[in-house]
Amino acid sequence: MEDKGFTTNKPKNSGTKQLFDNPILERLSRTHISIPISIFVLISGILLFYAFKYTTLPGYLIPLLFLGGFLFFTLIEYLVHRFVFHMEPTSNFKKKIQYNMHGVHHEFPKDKDRLAMPPLLSITLAVIFFVIFYSLMNTKVFGFLPGLLMGYASYLFVHYIVHAYAPPKNIFKELWVNHAIHHYKDNSTVFGVSSPLWDYVFGTMPPKKK
Repeated sequence: MEDKGFTTNKPKNSGTKQLFDNPILERLSRTHISIPISIFVLISGILLFYAFKYTTLPGYLIPLLFLGGFLFFTLIEYLVHRFVFHMEPTSNFKKKIQYNMHGVHHEFPKDKDRLAMPPLLSITLAVIFFVIFYSLMNTKVFGFLPGLLMGYASYLFVHYIVHAYAPPKNIFKELWVNHAIHHYKDNSTVFGVSSPLWDYVFGTMPPKKK
């Protein structure tokens, strides 16, 4: 297989690319967007139900924890996109990992089967997050983690529609414009997909043209 960093490949408006010779691995690297979104909305709902029904958390605290988890996800989204998906490919190994994780998406941005992390990997990460945050916040995790997972589901939805549909004629058009800048003009800017918040905070939002 070709081993290139995504920064050297121009975006193609159609087509796809096989990443793995093994057909099972190749199939697992693809997913319809509805599958992970449905999974994480369902898991979030179950965790929230558990939080209200079976924990002693105050009713007012659970929504605050949810909002905190949602906001925390937007920060994770930004940091992972900027420093992991766009890491400097200083070795052939890093170059290959980077391309398989994200570079293939930059080369084939219209490939709808690769607009989300495969569900198996996503669920594994969700379990890891649950263990980490449960050790830090105990039962508060049942309010916090649903917000984080809904943040991820929202990100998946936004990422899908900005690639699959034309931009709307309203304030949400900015999300389409920002992501188009990242893909087609300067992939060292605009790392936030679901929100430009952290691009403004960390100075990676390009200046507006007059």
